[in-house]
Amino acid sequence: MDSLLDKHWHHLSPEEVMDLLGTDPRKGLDILEAKRRQGDFGANVLTGRPGKTALERLLLQFHQPLVYILIVAAIVTAVLGEWLDAGVICGVVLVNAVVGYVQEAKAVKALAALSAAMKAEAMLVRGGKTSRVDAAILVPGDVIVMRSGDKTPADVRIVQSRELRVDESSLTGESLPVEKSPAAVAREAVLAERTGMAYAGTLVAYGQGLGVVTATGGGTELGRIAGLVEAADELETPLTRKIAMFSHVLLVVILGLAAVTFFIGILRGESASHMFMAAVALAVGAIPEGLPAAMTIILAVGVSRMAARKAVIRKLPAVETLGGVTVVCSDKTGTLTENQMTVREIYAGGGYAEVTGAGYSLAGDIVFQNAGPDNLALSRCLLAGLLCNDASVEPGGDRPALQGDPTEAALVVAAAKAGLTADTARADHPRLDTLPFESEHQYMATLHVTGDARTAFIKGSAEQVLVRCDTAMGPGGQPGPLDREAMLRVVDAMAAKGLRVLALAEKPLPGDASHVGHGDVASGAVFLGLQGMIDPPRPEAIAAVAAFRKAGVRVKMITGDHAVTAVAVGNMLGLGVDVCRDDPACKALTGAQLAAIGDEELIARVQEASIFARVSPEQKLRLVMALQARGEVAAMTGDGVNDAPALKQADIGVAMGRSGTDAAKEAADMVLTDDNFATIAAAVEEGRGVFDNLIKFIVWTLPTNLGEGLVILVAFLFGTALPILPVQILWINMTTAGCLGLMLAFEPKEPGIMDRPPRAPGRPILGVYLAGRILLVGILLLVASFGLFEWELALGSSHETARTVAVNVFVMAEAVYLFNARSFFRSPFAIGFFGNPYVLGGAVLMVALQLLYTYAPVMHSLFGSAPLDLTAWGKIAAASVAVFCIVELEKRLRRATSV
Repeated sequence: MDSLLDKHWHHLSPEEVMDLLGTDPRKGLDILEAKRRQGDFGANVLTGRPGKTALERLLLQFHQPLVYILIVAAIVTAVLGEWLDAGVICGVVLVNAVVGYVQEAKAVKALAALSAAMKAEAMLVRGGKTSRVDAAILVPGDVIVMRSGDKTPADVRIVQSRELRVDESSLTGESLPVEKSPAAVAREAVLAERTGMAYAGTLVAYGQGLGVVTATGGGTELGRIAGLVEAADELETPLTRKIAMFSHVLLVVILGLAAVTFFIGILRGESASHMFMAAVALAVGAIPEGLPAAMTIILAVGVSRMAARKAVIRKLPAVETLGGVTVVCSDKTGTLTENQMTVREIYAGGGYAEVTGAGYSLAGDIVFQNAGPDNLALSRCLLAGLLCNDASVEPGGDRPALQGDPTEAALVVAAAKAGLTADTARADHPRLDTLPFESEHQYMATLHVTGDARTAFIKGSAEQVLVRCDTAMGPGGQPGPLDREAMLRVVDAMAAKGLRVLALAEKPLPGDASHVGHGDVASGAVFLGLQGMIDPPRPEAIAAVAAFRKAGVRVKMITGDHAVTAVAVGNMLGLGVDVCRDDPACKALTGAQLAAIGDEELIARVQEASIFARVSPEQKLRLVMALQARGEVAAMTGDGVNDAPALKQADIGVAMGRSGTDAAKEAADMVLTDDNFATIAAAVEEGRGVFDNLIKFIVWTLPTNLGEGLVILVAFLFGTALPILPVQILWINMTTAGCLGLMLAFEPKEPGIMDRPPRAPGRPILGVYLAGRILLVGILLLVASFGLFEWELALGSSHETARTVAVNVFVMAEAVYLFNARSFFRSPFAIGFFGNPYVLGGAVLMVALQLLYTYAPVMHSLFGSAPLDLTAWGKIAAASVAVFCIVELEKRLRRATSV
């Protein structure tokens, strides 16, 4: 039996399938045989990798290079008996871990609420009896009844069908329900073209059928995709990669400075133990203790802002990652489009009319082009589409309720926009009989009473409807000559725009007619017109694509839909204009073309195309990997099961919260609760703001660490007393980081943040310009603190007083430099001192703490501080203002040279 599961079931006839699986279409499997197979194949469920436990998530918060540095520093200081220092460092590490854990736990809970799965059921034929059962008990060989509205519970080979159509958009990306029949198809047929199969997770949109289960659980197409998701790499985000690299560089620099200090002291004749403590002091001073906590809090603030903009972040770094994306790969159906068929163009009576609005919303109008408002053929065409129809649309909220086939629903909505309501039309023209749609005939007909007359309305493919027509209705309502070739050219023109075209006709029947058959409508019908429909782009998606283009982020559509439809939607969205110009060949690559080229060629060509059509889940994954191989930071958006592997592989996967499948949500890093593609553009904006604020914090905090390290190094080089003690360094680092630096997390986004190109993926976290500013401010702090320390000693002050001056110089200079750091290039006078009230509040709190540090007796005992007089405060203020002015002068020179 196991070997049978590898069969190409779509290529076999229903009789062969039944024979191989040992089942009967009327009785199904024997109950005992079904139980045996249950033992062989297990339950019809997907068993994924278990998620991380709460303890694992907590421990992973400590898995960061900077946290490792802090833990080592805490151990060293504890060994040296500096318990206060060790306690402060441990507190920082713990706060960082708790904040990260709480935020991730909230995201996991929110995602679980979004991904709550409905229990699947199936109408099972087993042992000659039919009953509704839990789909988990299905085994290969079971026979199931498929009806409109049912969710396909397993992979099924169709053995009988009656107008059966299955919505496979979540699996293949096909925007329209696919007509299913028992007929076998070619062995090499791609998934979307296997019309004799229905796959797990898809939805029966119309009709009914009988099928035999060919695969369950992990053996289904859905299970195979789940395997791809499991196999996809857990990628580090650009932020974590850069922070890790930055931390390693910082660690090398710190250890290098400490080693230089140690050996210089030894060469000067100092004892090894004394110099070891000095080296530790320098290391403690150089380590930015507040950086891990600051990074977590800055990202958490970004998460809060994202939540307000309808996004749920699963992992903190994902906020920043969006800010660094260089390319967004998006699924089409349901993500860029409405996933609601909409009539966009009507041809009737020799003229065209455009239909406005989108989806099943009744809002919209008929905009007449060269078809006037008195065109009776157009009115009759709309009426035919409404009456020869089994669908209904119930208005309600943003997404009206649909009953029936999406294509028929589009016809109902188009008629409503012209003022034709279904209830009124059907009351005025009662239906007597229906000739249902069949694949071999490609049309549907209904018989209606119109006064004393009988009229058959016909709807179907243009070829099949036109062959039944002898005349065409003119704009005045009178039949005239029919030019079939001209009509087919109109059909081709509409199809070239990506529209699915339906032809409408009517035929008067005898007044006593009570039924309609194929012979009744074989000829003599009057052609009424054509209605062309498409799943249209979301208006907000069009705006978002334009915003991405302005921000230097490329958008690529990756879909399982047909290439013509994909290119039409892509043109509406504005994709590929800059790259492809007038060359249609590079606008779309199909799955067949992708299968024919190797990985190296794909990596070279992946930048050229903006649309990838008729692709499989494996090819979506391959495309994302090709972009990453070029060094791109790739975001992938989607809502279907077929998107899950690519969502997992991408640098950041974005799933739709409302329409998205559970598989897509679980594979994604971020879930959009409003299913709005435009929210991704907002996420990019927030992400850029988060990264800017993180860099601002680094540029603000590192000069302090550099200055503290240089002060200790210079003191040993000149053989003088330390201007700042290690415990005082910790006081500076921790209080300023909390009161001052973290206020940058609330800094508003700077104007024009979406007008600049994305950061180059290989660019270091700090460029030459910002590194130069860090060095400049670090030297200024060295000069100010060391100079005032020596000045105070020269005036006869005690070491405690001189060190208190040095500490206050660091703190107050940092406080004023915080205003410099609010913008990389602009002056605080230009952005407004009150633009971030948290900065002002933090500065006031910091001044209060420094007054406590300077004058409270308990602080004198803990940190070796001493009271200061007004003269000392005047020197501190002058030094701080000088730092502020020099940095602003440097900014101004930088702006002048860049113009």
